[in-house]
Amino acid sequence: MRKPSRLVIVVAVIVLGAMGGIVSVRAAGPPPPTPDAPCHPGDRPEALQGRVPAADYSTGRAALGYNCNAGEVSHIADSGGYRTYRYVDRHGRVCAFFDSTLLFPANAITAPPSQTGVWVMNMSDPTHPVHTDTLRTPAMQTPHESMSLNVRRGLLGAVAANPVFYPGQFDLYDVSEDCRYPTLDASFPSGVLGHEGSFSPDGNTYYSASLFGHTIAAIDVSNPRLPTTIWISLNWVIHGLNVSDNGKTLYAADVGSGTKGLLVLDVSQVQARVPHPNVVQIAHLTWPEVSTPQTNLPVTIKGHRYLVEDDEFGAGGGSGPVGAARIIDISDAAHPKVVSNLRLAVNDTPTDPKLLADPGANSTLQGYAAHYCGVPSEVDPGIVACSFIVSGLRVFDIRDPSHPKEIAYFNRPQTQSVTPGGAPRGAYAMSQPAFDKATGDIWYTDGNSGFYVVHINSPPGRSGKRRHRNP
Repeated sequence: MRKPSRLVIVVAVIVLGAMGGIVSVRAAGPPPPTPDAPCHPGDRPEALQGRVPAADYSTGRAALGYNCNAGEVSHIADSGGYRTYRYVDRHGRVCAFFDSTLLFPANAITAPPSQTGVWVMNMSDPTHPVHTDTLRTPAMQTPHESMSLNVRRGLLGAVAANPVFYPGQFDLYDVSEDCRYPTLDASFPSGVLGHEGSFSPDGNTYYSASLFGHTIAAIDVSNPRLPTTIWISLNWVIHGLNVSDNGKTLYAADVGSGTKGLLVLDVSQVQARVPHPNVVQIAHLTWPEVSTPQTNLPVTIKGHRYLVEDDEFGAGGGSGPVGAARIIDISDAAHPKVVSNLRLAVNDTPTDPKLLADPGANSTLQGYAAHYCGVPSEVDPGIVACSFIVSGLRVFDIRDPSHPKEIAYFNRPQTQSVTPGGAPRGAYAMSQPAFDKATGDIWYTDGNSGFYVVHINSPPGRSGKRRHRNP
């Protein structure tokens, strides 16, 4: 097991502003990588945590893939995007939903023309996923990071979006009756501008954020056939967002202030449907290795409230630092604090020339960096799974949030180029994973190769059955 190789000296300066607590943190050097676990015999582990060296492509090693305590159950399609969801409808049918492209319509050129939009999969047999439908309304063709599923109400929504922002065409589907064939409830302009988005837990509000479009909008979807924009703000520049279980607190990834990080907003008046609601800042937090904050996932561990936060990029082109991911204590919403980091050994040397020669590592839109994380449940999730772009799917044990451990990973780098004679593409794992808790499977997509069902084994010495084949 890898041990931390350096001490990190942290100096915290707390400044309380009129609009909430602002916490600034400085440190000497990046945090150490998260300790990893031993792999099962027969697995194909990495030599350095998270890295796929350029030499492995020429020797054929990369073509075999990399896996530790995890393996492929099934695979379908040729490309993927940013969100993967699992859903069980009222009749017990199990489905998957995933957006099929990182940037529409690029995959219409590199993949079969049928593979655009949001794919719907019958997952009654996870070893043989069946493609049953494709959602091709305007927002579902190009949802970017905005596709969101509310399990409580069986609603799947998205705004038209791209890496900057699009006009916020909003599409809303009912998946509760027959998830294999979603029913369109609404498709019309709403949400102002689109890039990211998420439902409130009660499923009555969809929040849309436009990143550098400077807008946040709340859409009332209590009547799913008549979505109505009820609040618009130009005060903050945010990326991803999630809402507390009571709907009153919004946790946003701030990318617009002088100190990027976590932004905590009081949206209780939006939740209460107060006319012309007043939304105020509760707190702001940053960290020394911040890159581009992506999103924050609220979780409760042993009765204590946390966020799993992840930053994207920061690695490609050796720009550094790599933000990776972290766990933030939010028991006091006005004074959040980082309690641990989720990082790979490869994240700590983003300017290493040898590393930058690895396929995908030198791209500012790829690199050895994090993108999205997901949890199997908000209460005592046990694990968190994250897409780490070129490093593939990574799984961490967070039962002790102050001392996380990496327990499994799965990475299928693409050794072939899109064009004959071109460079290998590597992995492009960007999607938020989904979980089948009954089987111990995780579902995710890779932008370069499609949808995967991956089974997670316990590390050697712990109980757990193997039910997968090696890649």
